[in-house]
This record gives sequence, structure tokens and C-alpha cells, in this order.
Amino acid sequence: MTLNRDARWPADLWQRARHLFPLKLFGITAVITLFFVGYFHVLRHPAHPVTIMPTTALDALIPFQPWTLGAYLSLWLYVGFAPGLQLTLAQLRVYAVWSIALCLTGLGIFYFWPTAVPPVEIADPSSGAFQMLRGVDASGNACPSMHVAFAVFTAFWLARVLKEARVPFALHLVNIAWVLAITWSTVAIRQHVVLDVVAGALLGSAYAWLSLRRLPVGRVNPAQSIDSPLPAAPALRPGPGR
Repeated sequence: MTLNRDARWPADLWQRARHLFPLKLFGITAVITLFFVGYFHVLRHPAHPVTIMPTTALDALIPFQPWTLGAYLSLWLYVGFAPGLQLTLAQLRVYAVWSIALCLTGLGIFYFWPTAVPPVEIADPSSGAFQMLRGVDASGNACPSMHVAFAVFTAFWLARVLKEARVPFALHLVNIAWVLAITWSTVAIRQHVVLDVVAGALLGSAYAWLSLRRLPVGRVNPAQSIDSPLPAAPALRPGPGR
């Protein structure tokens, strides 16, 4: 059975998700783990005194919104979609190289220019969720916000996947809404100030733009059945700037 290419997006995404799944799962877990090892090492051993980031008028306008904690923590689910939906090993390799480069850039900035957000009073400092957050994601290493950098980096890569899979426009809106919710939450729960967010967004956008210019395009063969196990030979062509 064959289907119109635009009607095959669920099968396309499913094929992408299960292809190289063990490698993707191990790679995502390893990169996140190593990043946190580096993050805490740099946090505890900075090269220079810590700079407290200044606040802006926009910071004062954004109220403390503890209910956005869920959006903040959802980053660790969100970042898995971009590598998890790559179709070929070549695409996965490009993603890995540039995501690791993004990690190293952020850690390098934190080491040579350590920053922190101003002290803030949380309405309920005894809250278990916020106690956990302070233990896992301290308020140091603030600028650029790597939370925002990785969210934006993921949003661009995921947009490319969704475009290739020809998904409904609603899924593109979900991608945009998710990255905006994560970005907003970083200030709304007082983990970052606006300047951290702007710097993180610029860093993530720059690395996304550079990496996607090196990305080969993979497509599921439209002549295949939904029941076919995997695309036999995905067509590859150089991306712009290759």
C-alpha cells in the first residue's frame, strides 16, 4: 500500500524515531551527563570572580510564576526530539558535533567569565520542586543561558525535521510554543535575567544556523509502504552552503 507523501508524516516520524534508536538514546544521555559534569566543575572552580548579572526594566515586568517550572524542566524532554528524529547517521553526526561544540562554548564562557543572577526571594523556598531545582541547576553560570541556547538550537533543528516530514502546520506551532514557553520560564522562575536569555538565544541561533548549513537532507522514500521497516536508501543531497 502506498500513500500520498503529505499523508505519510506519522509513518515518516515513526521511522525516524526508531532508526538508530539505541545509538540516539545512548548519545543523548551521554552528552547531557557530560555537560552537567562540566557545568558543576566550572561552577565550583571558576577562573575569575563571579559577576552578578544586572536586571533590566523588562525583568521587573515579568512576575514570578512558579507554575512555569514544568515548562522549564520540559527542556530535558524537548532536546531529545531533534537528535531522536534524525533519519541518517550523517545527519546525527552533524547534530552531535555541533551540539557538543555548543556545550563546550558555553562551559568556556562560564569558566572565563563566571556569572550569577541576583539573589531573589522565592515565595515558598521550602517547596520541594524549587529545592530540587536549586540543587540540580544552580543560579550560577547564568550568562548566556544554556537552557535557552539549547532550546533555541533544538527548535531550529526540529523545524527542519518537521519541514522534511511535511507535518501539519499545527505541529510547527507546537514547536514554536514549546521553545517560547521554555524561554519565558527561565525568567519567570528567576533562574535567569533577560540579558541571560538574550545571550542564550543568540548563541543557540548562531550554532543552529551554522550547523544546519552542513546538514545533508534525508527523506523517507515516498514509494514505501507504511509497513516497511526502514527506508532502504534515503536520498541525500548537500544542504545550502555545503
